[in-house]
Amino acid sequence: MAILAPQLEIEQLSIHFGGIEALKNVSFSVGQGEIHSIIGPNGAGKTTLFNCINGIYQAQEGRIRFEGIAIKGMKPHHIAQRGIARAFQNIELFKGMTVLDNLMSACGYSLRYGLLSAAIYLGRCSRAEIQHRDDIEEIIEFLDLQTMRNLPVVSLSYGLQKRVELGRALAMKPKLLLVDEPVSGMNAEETEDMARYLLDINEEMDITILLVEHEMGVVMDLSDRITVLNFGTKIAEGKPEEISRDPQVIEAYLGETQVFES
Repeated sequence: MAILAPQLEIEQLSIHFGGIEALKNVSFSVGQGEIHSIIGPNGAGKTTLFNCINGIYQAQEGRIRFEGIAIKGMKPHHIAQRGIARAFQNIELFKGMTVLDNLMSACGYSLRYGLLSAAIYLGRCSRAEIQHRDDIEEIIEFLDLQTMRNLPVVSLSYGLQKRVELGRALAMKPKLLLVDEPVSGMNAEETEDMARYLLDINEEMDITILLVEHEMGVVMDLSDRITVLNFGTKIAEGKPEEISRDPQVIEAYLGETQVFES
């Protein structure tokens, strides 16, 4: 997929909590159509950055633009309506609900009918529900969830719950998908499956992906570009092969598990 003009632009973003500077003057851009990864040791500010992008946190300084529109200061649901969705590191599903109902729940933010239409289930309400159901069916098929569609999420394995979490983000019809630690806690087979789904989402659905991940094999295989954070500061940015040789990146990871394998 050809990488086009910047879709997301982060400029001099800073946020602190009391005396702790979680992000310090972080700047980078994500090109439309790319898979861009954010990596760094634990506590580097990666999840804080995601929280700033989708409006959970409000950074004290800097700018965030999505498709040329300033989104810093917007409420999370307004940012979602503009086309940014997120799959969380910690699974945030409704455990007692079925896979289908969890996916359908993500469509609520985009509903445009009123209480009366919903009460009598006619007109715009009926058409919207039918369209949402069709969209969800496509996601179920895309993520190979057909056989578990009517099962409660709590009965599924951890790897399958992560897949449903990804599907719920897709149900929001994003232009940009924020994916936080998608393969954490997964075995090798589940990791390979998730990596394939992310690649297919990017290539077949034409969705830009901003990825936070500790599994360097996945990062190096999937990423078009990588930004590296350490203690809230950007220390490197480039293509995977450039990042794997960068002395500052290697130093930042000293003491962690081996991250760059030939």
